[in-house]
Amino acid sequence: MSDHRTFLGRLSLPERRHLTDALRTETVGGVLLLLAAVAALVWANVFHGSYEAVSGFHIGPAALGLDLSVEHWAADGLLAVFFFVAGIELKRELVAGELRDPRAAALPVVAALCGMITPALVYVVVNAAGGGSMDGWAVPTATDIAFALAVLAVIGTSLPSALRAFLLTLAVVDDLFAILIIAVFFTSDLNFAALGGAFAGLALFWFLLRREVRGWYVYVPLALAIWALMYNSGVHATIAGVAMGLMLRCTTREGEEHSPGEHIEHLVRPLSAGLAVPLFALFSAGVTLSGEALRDVFTQPVTLGVVLGLVVGKAVGIFGGTWLTARFTRAELNPQLAWADVFAVASLAGIGFTVSLLIGELAFADDPALADEVKAAVLMGSLIAAAFATLLLKLRVRKYQLLVTEEDRDEDEDGIPDVYEEGTEAYHLRMAEILERKAAEHRERARLAGAPRDGADRPA
Repeated sequence: MSDHRTFLGRLSLPERRHLTDALRTETVGGVLLLLAAVAALVWANVFHGSYEAVSGFHIGPAALGLDLSVEHWAADGLLAVFFFVAGIELKRELVAGELRDPRAAALPVVAALCGMITPALVYVVVNAAGGGSMDGWAVPTATDIAFALAVLAVIGTSLPSALRAFLLTLAVVDDLFAILIIAVFFTSDLNFAALGGAFAGLALFWFLLRREVRGWYVYVPLALAIWALMYNSGVHATIAGVAMGLMLRCTTREGEEHSPGEHIEHLVRPLSAGLAVPLFALFSAGVTLSGEALRDVFTQPVTLGVVLGLVVGKAVGIFGGTWLTARFTRAELNPQLAWADVFAVASLAGIGFTVSLLIGELAFADDPALADEVKAAVLMGSLIAAAFATLLLKLRVRKYQLLVTEEDRDEDEDGIPDVYEEGTEAYHLRMAEILERKAAEHRERARLAGAPRDGADRPA
């Protein structure tokens, strides 16, 4: 058997359908996320007093250790829903998606790792040279898939399914490592009684799932109790969400159209993308902006390290890790794509918003002023990464549109794209012919545009 594999090759039909459904929700959620971020900036800068009053308003039972501000409820409570969905998506990828085959998983895993290590190194180098704080090294390591997809929706670019799957898999692995970073580096003094209670609740959650007990009225109260115990234990409460997500079964049995994990993800993902994450953005992205504050983003080592980590570190890390892994694993790039496409996606992954804001709050919890500066740096770095990725993607937009049109072509209207019925070799040959014809047409238009008109440039 040949050792050569195709990188960014065609997805299986079930994978393609799952990807389409998942990204449709994330794209809508991403647009809401953008709107929430803009609303937060306007609210915080025009009506600063009311923004501070609302986000700092405390609510919740103090006897249970849950007398939290609205901002903390958004970060510790609503984001647990986001991480619950991330846990389900990670479990599905591990048992039925791109990560189930260790050889196929090597590329996105190494790419995601390099895409987290390189921004952290960029941050450390900048702050070591400038005498800044090392506490924020993890801030530029995260990728926000919803924000990235919102950018794609706004600029009107539709990526081929293989590139979209690569971006989603990167984000899933990225979320896994972000969860580990939060659990290991941002855990305060442990309350072992509460932590033991959380683990007992998780064990009961797992037991009920294995016994196939059904009913939201069983699992929702139990999930809330696990979350509350995890919060009081000193471990970040979002860890409870991902732990429960990972416990769900994401493989189908005989007679099942969808696994329980996929069914629950389908129900909860709109709540996460449409409510939880936008509300978190609304109460986390509200930083006061001024000319001096924006200047400080590019002159202070902490904030400059965050910006360069997102814009430079992410793109270089993901692209470099992907290229090196493909070279040493003898993976061959899809002939319809180029390494420039991989670099564009790597640049798009520099949009780090939701988790970067969360890590920034955790890293500088004792210095609110610096935490706000880091938030401004995350916003600025994400904006620059989005603009740069948009430029790169626009340069290839015609090719992407052609590839997507061919992927979706269904001339016999049987609900199955024709590419899945004609075979890979025939598809590649036809695409090569189409691309060559389009290139010839482009060259002819360029030649005609540069040719002198009748009577022009002739001697008098």
